[in-house]
Amino acid sequence: MLTYNFTKNGGRSRLHHIGFVVANIETAAPGFMKTLGASWSGEIFTDSHQKVRVTFLVTQPGDALVELVEPNAEHNPVSRFLSERGPGLHHLCYEVRGIETALVEMRAKGALIAKRPKPAAAFGGRRIAWILTAEKLLVELLEIDRELP
Repeated sequence: MLTYNFTKNGGRSRLHHIGFVVANIETAAPGFMKTLGASWSGEIFTDSHQKVRVTFLVTQPGDALVELVEPNAEHNPVSRFLSERGPGLHHLCYEVRGIETALVEMRAKGALIAKRPKPAAAFGGRRIAWILTAEKLLVELLEIDRELP
């Protein structure tokens, strides 16, 4: 399991998923399933805040998920990413305890806060935030509502 310490107090964070931007989930999912040996429930979430549709593929139980992200509107960061770069790797998502603390500490490490915490449809209303690290890595932070093992 890939973990990262986002907080000075040693709070563990777990890699939750790896996000890929695709033009169409229904078209892209079979290829990802075949290549990665992944399974897919077929469930797709529409997130009106982020203006995207997302779904998750499972490769191995307990491993990070693979998220497919499809723009659901013309003018948003995901549609811009797709038009400028095409489909591909977009972000890493870590679950964090104390999302506000994690943002403060990542900012102290040189990260830019791209989006403040907001509820996400795909995670039952748990809050997500977006940062861009000094190394230009886009990271989604997902608020933990339970203890990590």
